[in-house]
Amino acid sequence: MKTLYLLFLLGLPLGAGAADLNNGQRLFGTRCSSCHSVGPSARSGFGPQLNALFGRRAGTLPGYGYSAAMKRSNIVWSDKTLAAFLDDPGDLVPGTKMRFWGISDEKQVADLLAYLRSQQQIQAR
Repeated sequence: MKTLYLLFLLGLPLGAGAADLNNGQRLFGTRCSSCHSVGPSARSGFGPQLNALFGRRAGTLPGYGYSAAMKRSNIVWSDKTLAAFLDDPGDLVPGTKMRFWGISDEKQVADLLAYLRSQQQIQAR
């Protein structure tokens, strides 16, 4: 059933136009920031920092100790791959060391991804 859901989810466009950046920031703060950081002072800690995430191949950020599964995954982070990973990290990358229950709410995922994208744009300036 999860695989069917993921296939469905991967086919959905995640429109940033309808996304709520404030909610995305709140979600990042409550669901992600204990392990990840983003922004000018972002550093890897328990999880990798998420600057320049979109378009990056998974498991390749220098200086972070990824699982062998993540290094072998050949995933390139996009809205679709991140949505699938956020839904169930262990289903997309069996053997990942990321311990996260997942976010399956499409609106929350779209908001979170829009927030992460907004931070990527700040980094590019």
